[in-house]
Amino acid sequence: MAADNSFDVVSKVDHQEVDNALNMAAKEVRQRFDFKGTDASIRWSGEVVEMEANGEERVKAVLDVFQGKLIKRGVSLKSLDVGEPRLSGKTWKITASIEQGISQENAKKISKLVRDEGPKGVKCQIQGDELRVSSKKRDDLQAVQSLIKGQDYDFAVQFTNYR
Repeated sequence: MAADNSFDVVSKVDHQEVDNALNMAAKEVRQRFDFKGTDASIRWSGEVVEMEANGEERVKAVLDVFQGKLIKRGVSLKSLDVGEPRLSGKTWKITASIEQGISQENAKKISKLVRDEGPKGVKCQIQGDELRVSSKKRDDLQAVQSLIKGQDYDFAVQFTNYR
């Protein structure tokens, strides 16, 4: 009897890549001419990234620099949860957090998609913040991967543990 083949659908972010992108963005903000005299900065504040500047447009520009660095480092912007710019004293601030893991609701969406549109004989199992997809045939798993990639979810999706 053939063993089941499987893979995991996850939503993970390499924290080191985010840290590298943040450091590169902070360096660029310190050095760029258009940020001189705007008190613009970007830094970690606990588990969230905090950006600040003396104007709303300047703080949005800091966010754009950070997002550009994340893209260059291969981090999906779907995993970045950005708050609205807010005035705090004389400075504008934006906080952004890094979302990791697939929620139960999103895992159910993917599972329903695979059940409805995927090949027959493919099973989905929710395991915490990831989803295990298994089947007897590897070709079915590859079809499921392309089906999931074709959907436009509002969270980042990766495939790991392909066996």
